Amino acid sequence: MPFQILVIEDEPTLSRLLTYNLGQEGYQVQASAHGGEGLHLALRQDFDLIILDIMLPGMNGFEVLTEIRKMGSTTPVIILTARNAEEEVVQGLRLGADDYITKPFGVAELLARVAAVLRRFHPEDAGVAVATETGEKTIVAGDLIIYPEKYEVHLNGEAIPLRPKEFEVLLYLVQRPGIVVTRDDLMNVVWGFDYIGGQRTVDVHVSSLRKKLEMNQQSVRIDAIRGVGYKLIGVKK
Repeated sequence: MPFQILVIEDEPTLSRLLTYNLGQEGYQVQASAHGGEGLHLALRQDFDLIILDIMLPGMNGFEVLTEIRKMGSTTPVIILTARNAEEEVVQGLRLGADDYITKPFGVAELLARVAAVLRRFHPEDAGVAVATETGEKTIVAGDLIIYPEKYEVHLNGEAIPLRPKEFEVLLYLVQRPGIVVTRDDLMNVVWGFDYIGGQRTVDVHVSSLRKKLEMNQQSVRIDAIRGVGYKLIGVKK
């Protein structure tokens, strides 16, 4: 059964672009142009992913996201934000968004982010899981087993739920054990050179990642190096 995606976007041209291109990829898409209506749909129907604009009539995207999480929904959410709107990104992630896309964006970026989030939340589904052969690549880091091609991290057979950017930060640090990685390094590698935003975005993701690691195991941790960046501890070079 194809994945069900809800698009909450009030700009008609962008909404049509999203609906068309996601449909071309085989997703079933439902669109809403109003915050309140979008929230109603999100809570009444079983979607696999929600793409949520911040600036909406009725209820803004932050209010919609807050209500979705307040009602206990774990449906992954990708927020759409304006370029240079770092505060929107930070607030959205703190409210429970799983990823974000800054406008304007290319279709390829959109589809890649959608696939990555779906792969993370539905790794068992062959429709979005990366095809692997026997001997699938893994990275062992202390008690962690990392599957780079599937955006998965396991501890003692249990999956640790990471957002895509958290996974990419962890993967970058794991490949440089014991080495201090600057915030600029992480910003450039994980978010890209053309991302216009502050280092606070990096700190928010690393803080969330550190908490998840500390909750689930003790052998690997991320230390903050004051004024510089971060270093992964507990993994031999």
